[in-house]
Amino acid sequence: MKKLMSGIIFFAGVLFAPFSVSAGVSVHIDIPLPPPIIFPAPPHLVVIPETYIYAVPDIQDDLFFYSGWWWRPWNGRWYRSRYYDRGWTYDHQPPFFHRTIPPGWKDNYRNKTWKGHRWEHRKISHHELQRNWSGWKKEKRWEKHSWGVKNWKDRRSGTQYRREVKKSKTVIKYRDDRRPVREDRR
Repeated sequence: MKKLMSGIIFFAGVLFAPFSVSAGVSVHIDIPLPPPIIFPAPPHLVVIPETYIYAVPDIQDDLFFYSGWWWRPWNGRWYRSRYYDRGWTYDHQPPFFHRTIPPGWKDNYRNKTWKGHRWEHRKISHHELQRNWSGWKKEKRWEKHSWGVKNWKDRRSGTQYRREVKKSKTVIKYRDDRRPVREDRR
């Protein structure tokens, strides 16, 4: 009887004991990182005319600097880093600026021409770029210097430029009681 009773208690304990079920799904996709680009010294860059994209022109791979980030395409993917030589991470979307990079910019660099004009590009040291890129963008430095392109006229200047007339927009905002308030903005 003792054996039967202990068997029933054991069976009931197993049957009614709370179960801890652990189920997990793990998906791991390895996206390979690009091979390192070896530089004997920090690279020199040029600004691509009509943009604020800086590029390292004298290497086989494409390497760009834009708004504080280094970018490079590799195997159909884009990678970015805060450093030119390490720390690359895959970025699931290409940078928006990549569409503005003219496909033959390196040929233009080698030939020192830009859209039929002489391009006297100035090499910028890594140190100078890191120290100044943000200020140059704010003060529109390269536009003032025509990006080093001789006799370059901005497409918006001169007789070709048409002024945009900004129309005022009416914006409707709501108060806390959901009554509309109209504001005219220019």
